[in-house]
Amino acid sequence: MDTSHYISALRENGAALADAAEGNLGHPVPSCPGWNVADLVWHTGEVHRFWLAIAVGDISGPQDYTEPDRPADDDLLGWYRDGLEETARALSGVDPSAERWTWTPQKNAGFIQRRMAQETLVHAWDARNAVGRAIELPADLAADGVDEFLAFMLALGSGPPEGFDAVVCLRAADSGRAWTVDPSAGTWRTRPVAEDGATTTVEGAASDLLLLLWGRTDTSRVRVDGDGDALATLLAAAGTE
Repeated sequence: MDTSHYISALRENGAALADAAEGNLGHPVPSCPGWNVADLVWHTGEVHRFWLAIAVGDISGPQDYTEPDRPADDDLLGWYRDGLEETARALSGVDPSAERWTWTPQKNAGFIQRRMAQETLVHAWDARNAVGRAIELPADLAADGVDEFLAFMLALGSGPPEGFDAVVCLRAADSGRAWTVDPSAGTWRTRPVAEDGATTTVEGAASDLLLLLWGRTDTSRVRVDGDGDALATLLAAAGTE
């Protein structure tokens, strides 16, 4: 996906989050235990502002960042919507190849553009789900989110347990994408293909795969063939189970 797709997704899902939150700030968010919708709006808006500051060069990294004061609930959605548009507008004008700090090996603005689209996609689902309006995520964007999760987020968690040698293959039936994940030299190695001989195969819509990886849903919405414990081990290592 290119910059224009990411910015469109950021705007669309960011607006959907705010629309779901209107009149519902006190609702609990089941997928984010301990949060209500106001907390979710605050978190997402603050994340937007942090990465905006990185992207436009106002700060060089988290050591330079000062968290803004949280607005009162009456002002929260206006603050969030203003920040969303400012972030989308700024990110649309940044060269994705421009060097920027990130917490990943990908040190450029392209990572930020993608991360903001994906962060907002999942949190929009959180907000919609909290008010009974959850929808299936777009297949192409969700598949891109699976790709990002396996490339970067999985590495944030713990490595494979000692002696674990299972291979997990994920297939997004609606997008034609597949990924094979195996433990290698104490870390997780992901290849963007389906390979024979997997210990476990997980197949479903890209939306369900992404939400499963992020701990938003369970395996009831996907088909798991083979060793289910291997999938559970991978999810636990990623910190989402």
